[in-house]
Amino acid sequence: MKETGVERKTANRALIASLIGSSIEWYDYFLYGTVAALVFSKLYFPSDDPTVGLMLAYASFAIPFFIRPLGGVIFSHIGDKIGRKKTLVMTLSLMGIATILIGLLPTYETIGTWAPILLIFLRLVQGLGIGGEWGGALLLAVEYAPENKKGFFGSIPQMGVTIGMLLGTLSISLMTLLPDEAFLAWGWRVPFILSAVLVFLGLWIRNGLDETPAFKQAKETGNIAKVPIVDTFKYHWRSVLIAVGAKFVETAPFYIFSTFIISYATGILSFEQSAALNAVTIATLVTTILIPIMGRWSDSIGRKPLYIAGTVAMILYAFPYFYLLSQGSVLLLTVATIIGLGLIWSPITAVLGTMFSEIFSTNVRYTGVTVGYQLGAALAGGTAPLVATALLSAYNNSFIPVALYIIATAIISLVTVLFVKEKKNKVVEDKQNIDFTQS
Repeated sequence: MKETGVERKTANRALIASLIGSSIEWYDYFLYGTVAALVFSKLYFPSDDPTVGLMLAYASFAIPFFIRPLGGVIFSHIGDKIGRKKTLVMTLSLMGIATILIGLLPTYETIGTWAPILLIFLRLVQGLGIGGEWGGALLLAVEYAPENKKGFFGSIPQMGVTIGMLLGTLSISLMTLLPDEAFLAWGWRVPFILSAVLVFLGLWIRNGLDETPAFKQAKETGNIAKVPIVDTFKYHWRSVLIAVGAKFVETAPFYIFSTFIISYATGILSFEQSAALNAVTIATLVTTILIPIMGRWSDSIGRKPLYIAGTVAMILYAFPYFYLLSQGSVLLLTVATIIGLGLIWSPITAVLGTMFSEIFSTNVRYTGVTVGYQLGAALAGGTAPLVATALLSAYNNSFIPVALYIIATAIISLVTVLFVKEKKNKVVEDKQNIDFTQS
């Protein structure tokens, strides 16, 4: 049986390849964020003031977000000119090599200032890799999807974000069972080095795929942009701005709920490390289950209503979230994280990729979705833990400024998404898209 000219078996294989590759990439990427607060602030950014060391570690976490747009431009150009498949093999290889080398990197005590310099360099390489990965993984799924299942297919690569974080958090949680000295000496390195196995698996699966039907058709008809980045900003600049703004609420609160919470819960609220990590792990598992459900739901009611509902809920939840944390209960810490990541964030992230793909035409789709996504991530994503930590330090550990920060990112996205024209089950055609972006 065929759906939209693609065999169901082929479409499902593309979906699995998209999910596995995306999960591996994000596993590599999120390992750094989890370890930054627990290890890197001590071994690579030592300071007499623990807050300074933590902020330096978070700064190294944030820096790659500003190079992700560059990686997006480079690899999306290749993706729109040569193909999605070849690009995804390159990005996964780049990410894997950088992650393994981080696991082997000597500490500040061993090689002095070269340690943080090399760590930041490898983190920048990770930024280049993930910059081109997301758009390719998304399009691998969406461009193989049947017309009435694009929301569901487009949500699957987003599961890679939470699965990657889940694997990263779980691996570090297991390593924290070691004595503190063993964990700091070598335990934290194991998950980085073992990513080599996952990368080989991902490359094997992706190599067995063909190019997407949409890209093949564009190539056959000669509908290939000469310089995709130029055409993107010439004809689709409004769509890029929409994508940037819509990304804010999907990225800043995510890093508050998943990365910043670990240092906040352990350093300010005196929770055990295991309690904070377990809360994030459980919430991430719930979120992973909910994402495809929300994606399938969007095929019935549309992407925009789900996105708006999640964004409004994020505004309303910012203060109750910190109130629940302040009660000092491990149960409430877990419940608060489940509500934030699972019930509120999942509908936003589930529809984001498909919604982005529907406002760009095929010949610049890789470039458009990638540049918009990565610019939004650079402005509001990696800086979130750093901004939140700085706000806590400036306002005597009060959570009010951090809650207001979450609300501000949500309002920006809410205003932005009002300009999206809903297209429930159909990726926009070139002519329709040009009319939209020039209207």
